Amino acid sequence: MRLWLLLAGLLLAGAARAAVSVEDGSGQAVTLAKPAQRIISLVPHATELLFAAGAGGKVVATVEYSDHPAAAKKLPRVGSFTGFSLEAVLRLQPDLVVAWQDGGSPRELERLKRLGVPVFISHPLQPGDVALEIDKLGRLAGTEAAAARAALQYRQRLAALQQRYGGRAPVRVFYQLSQAPIFTVSGKSYIDALIRTCGGVNVFADLSLPAPQVSTASVVAAQPQAIIATDNASLAMWQRWKTLPAVAGGALFMLSDDAISIPGPRMVDGAAALCARLDTARQRLGLTAN
Repeated sequence: MRLWLLLAGLLLAGAARAAVSVEDGSGQAVTLAKPAQRIISLVPHATELLFAAGAGGKVVATVEYSDHPAAAKKLPRVGSFTGFSLEAVLRLQPDLVVAWQDGGSPRELERLKRLGVPVFISHPLQPGDVALEIDKLGRLAGTEAAAARAALQYRQRLAALQQRYGGRAPVRVFYQLSQAPIFTVSGKSYIDALIRTCGGVNVFADLSLPAPQVSTASVVAAQPQAIIATDNASLAMWQRWKTLPAVAGGALFMLSDDAISIPGPRMVDGAAALCARLDTARQRLGLTAN
């Protein structure tokens, strides 16, 4: 009898140790009885986070535009980041679904939860949140060691950029998301945080929306010293404004949208490219380093 009780106690203790719980991006607890073995990602950046966390081999499906890393291209698709097929998800019998805070399928996600499927809401708001979510997804997938290594490497690279560029001469930056209408980023966007990491000053940081629409006149009035855009056509539209410091100083730069707009592990690569462009602007404008 005593032996049976001891064995039962050991089994219960083992089960307790196998359970894992984390807080997701919406502030809700996600608890699994054991590490996930069949994971579905419903947003491209989460697919990258899962692979970075060492859980790529456990991802059984994802959505359109989940193209990184290369192995993700081979995964079945169950929809896009704006919507997914509930039936297709359920057929794959996931023990964890990773979705997006701002995705287009809140009702379907609630149905998944009611059906007992654990859902982790990914919501990285700042560059440092990428590492936090890599750690959390690694815990849920039982790949903590790989996740910890990836998160540490990301944090170290981001800190190195801050140390190298953060104290250099400020550069007034206009970051252009689109040409017509003109959209930019405010201080509520993680891209603004990356601009500051590189020693830049976002000329529209004070606007209230994360991605506000602005006018040509407001850009000219802001007198940016560097303009960053994701396509050459957006940059070309400013060439007629010869008095703009960015135009006069030849500080118009293109930056791949894919490199910096996806809040995943590659964001630090985009940040490094942004920092290099702002440093080129300093050189061309003759700004003195601090």
